[in-house]
Amino acid sequence: MTDTLRIGVAGLGTVGAGLLRLLAANRDLIATRCGRQIAVTAVSARDRAKDRGVDISGFGWFQDPVALARDADIDVFVELIGGEDGVAKEAVEAALGAGKPVVTANKALLARHGNRLARLAEAHGVALNFEAAVAGGIPIVKAMRESFAGNRARRVYGILNGTCNYILTHMEREGRDFEAVLADAQALGYAEADPTFDVGGYDTAHKLALLTSLAFGTEVDFDSIYIEGIENIKPQDLRVAAELGFRIKLLGVALQTESGIEQRVHPTMVPVHSPIADVDGVFNAVALECDFLGDVMLEGRGAGAGPTASSVMADIIDIARGHTLPPFGQPASKLKPYVRARMRAHAGGYYVALDVYDRPGSIASIAQRMAEQEISLESILQRAPDISSEVARDTNGARAETRPVVLITHDTLEKSIRKALERIERDGHISRPPRMIRIERL
Repeated sequence: MTDTLRIGVAGLGTVGAGLLRLLAANRDLIATRCGRQIAVTAVSARDRAKDRGVDISGFGWFQDPVALARDADIDVFVELIGGEDGVAKEAVEAALGAGKPVVTANKALLARHGNRLARLAEAHGVALNFEAAVAGGIPIVKAMRESFAGNRARRVYGILNGTCNYILTHMEREGRDFEAVLADAQALGYAEADPTFDVGGYDTAHKLALLTSLAFGTEVDFDSIYIEGIENIKPQDLRVAAELGFRIKLLGVALQTESGIEQRVHPTMVPVHSPIADVDGVFNAVALECDFLGDVMLEGRGAGAGPTASSVMADIIDIARGHTLPPFGQPASKLKPYVRARMRAHAGGYYVALDVYDRPGSIASIAQRMAEQEISLESILQRAPDISSEVARDTNGARAETRPVVLITHDTLEKSIRKALERIERDGHISRPPRMIRIERL
């Protein structure tokens, strides 16, 4: 057995404490498998006295994580602080600049600064590993960097946020609205007090930015991602989707197109028979379509102390074994500049929910606007089951009953559907803005 690999851990929240428990429980097993002892020797956190359910009295203590990152008595720096800037960024830069390998679970940091940090790691010949930053315990980063390295990717997509998946699953099962299920998720600890980061799609987008770079060999470009959250999904949308043979999931999708790479996060109707439709609750899944491999999907727990700490530990073990790979699968200098596809050129089917004034000519006018944009309608539901009508004010201020109308389109361009919906709104036949959900033919 060779010398011990000394680890410094910054951030002792759920994942940090989970890492300490994992290493304490499986220390001998890990040493046998990687050929050397691995030991946490120093830690850093905001509050030394906080009860984390794990004993840290035997570790060196650093109030400043940047000082820990530079400490000569650690070999690997593990950043579990979080946040795209501030002390997390400073500490990672300090460690890499000092020639120390870094393991991080910080998707926001990498989505914003991954290109520069990858170049810094490679300049010093050290690893920058981030398995835990994408989909928790699912080993998708390792799979894409190693197992799928001989393939060209066509599309990568997935359910990348357990909070959103939990909410949509329970809205569908229980017929309750978004706000009620969100409150339950917060009470159970699946959603933060301020859930915007999760339900607004930003957490998914951070992860998608990293998957896109791994899949297509491009520089990370978070700002080019089109983002929609799940806040506007209604129980009736889920009921109609089920009636039509679909389920609604928040997906992150990246694919190669003729005009560039398309990155988007949004609620999506997926066929009920597709494997990803069966991924429920807090579980995550990532799917990849490749030229020689074909289609593959990995599913598992996307968050939590055990699964995420397991991914952090796997990255540490790779370093202990002497494995150092480019962070994004190829040298940072070889990553291609990201070329953004024309989003409005996206082609696919669409679900459109309208609250239409119940008066002669409304449906005909809506159908005409679709026809003007050469949009073919697969089906029209003028009243979905168990959805009651409501009374609203029309454009003249008069009371008018509305009826829910759902349109399902054949594949069309996004710019066409948006133009049609803009004109439908201006015509005054609907009482509120339409809800549009893309359909992925998986």
